[in-house]
Amino acid sequence: MFVCICNAVRESDIHAAVDDGVRSFPELQQRLRVATCCGACHTQAQGCLAEAVAGSSTLAHGGRLACA
Repeated sequence: MFVCICNAVRESDIHAAVDDGVRSFPELQQRLRVATCCGACHTQAQGCLAEAVAGSSTLAHGGRLACA
């Protein structure tokens, strides 16, 4: 599912960024440019990042959490 339509960022892109070490929203914005245009996705992107970070610490090599 797309989180940021302006920059074509999907949930899977956010999870991949977290897998690569991204842990903060500014880092995510720098990496993917999410929420840097219209800003409508800001809350959704932050929530997805938080879930991905939480999931990365609890799901070492398991499945992924879906972002709400």
